[in-house]
Amino acid sequence: MSEQVKPYNENDEKRTQVETMFNKIAPFYDFLNRLLTLGIDRKWRKKAILKLKADDPKNILDVATGTGDLAITADKLLNVENITGVDISDEMLIIGREKLDKKNLSNHITFINGDSENLPFEDETFDAAIVAFGVRNFQNLEIGLAEMRRVMKTGGKMVILEFTKPTFIPFKIGFNLYFKYILPTIGRLTSKDPKAYKYLYESVQAFPDYDKFVSHMNNVGLKNNEWEKLSMGICAVYTGTK
Repeated sequence: MSEQVKPYNENDEKRTQVETMFNKIAPFYDFLNRLLTLGIDRKWRKKAILKLKADDPKNILDVATGTGDLAITADKLLNVENITGVDISDEMLIIGREKLDKKNLSNHITFINGDSENLPFEDETFDAAIVAFGVRNFQNLEIGLAEMRRVMKTGGKMVILEFTKPTFIPFKIGFNLYFKYILPTIGRLTSKDPKAYKYLYESVQAFPDYDKFVSHMNNVGLKNNEWEKLSMGICAVYTGTK
């Protein structure tokens, strides 16, 4: 397992610190996502969701749903009947529910407070499980992955979108400068939380990506595990089946 990076200090458990961080930055989260990625995050989510197109899932679990962008993208691109989003941050969920109300999606997308490592669902409940930029925040990566696998039906697909470290050297240098210095400065001035976007950089650096992440998927019993690099390695989409 990789080094565990926490947003604020070494004493409190990571889960509690992540919840505190997202509750603090929730009002600025969507704006900063668009600004700091130049809007490319929308394309990444579409790319990830389209991995499920051929499977035609009807009942989807969105883990670490945040303000609901991935769930809403799934509803737009797939012929789903129900999407359940789970997140530990009440403030993020409040904003997500406001989005659902504005888009008249509350009848088949539901957001609940829940821990990704102790999901409040029976075994074999969902046709698919998705998560965008959330597994990096799990307190224990393999427990979270195993929980997602547990609540999926046999044959169901898991799709994970997560930041990665670029490998092409010139691009890697520019990426690191942006993520380490420019992004935290913008985030600090906008969200008023000096630690949140410093944590983003540090957590990406420490997180296992590409084949290393796939090895964790293998460890929890997922099969046919693959990854695809997006935007020259800024992020990757991982897929596996139960």
